[in-house]
Amino acid sequence: QVQLVESGGGLVQAGGSLRLSCAASSRTFSNYAMGWFRQAPGKEREFVAAISWIGTITSYKDSVKGRFTISRDNAKNTLYLQMNSLRPEETAAYDCAAAPVSMAIREGLFDYWGEGTQVTVSS
Repeated sequence: QVQLVESGGGLVQAGGSLRLSCAASSRTFSNYAMGWFRQAPGKEREFVAAISWIGTITSYKDSVKGRFTISRDNAKNTLYLQMNSLRPEETAAYDCAAAPVSMAIREGLFDYWGEGTQVTVSS
């Protein structure tokens, strides 16, 4: 199975930036679409961003467009999420996930999940 380990979360003031990383165990990393999801306390998990096998196609939740950038480095088996202009309501546990398809957005298509990294945005 694909093991995913997130890092880069932390505490940031509103308007600040963080870059999350997700390291994958598999050398077949490039055969998976990758995504980022987040879940705040008491709320359901929601889609944030996704990227296709080689990074040519990306998709974002409307509210993060223009502020967040998803990218991948297949040579390093690593997924990234650059988050700028963070808002307090974006405080959540952020999870990366892998789907064995060329591109995926729907949560049910993602078979492998990391344990999450906490992002806290203060007012």
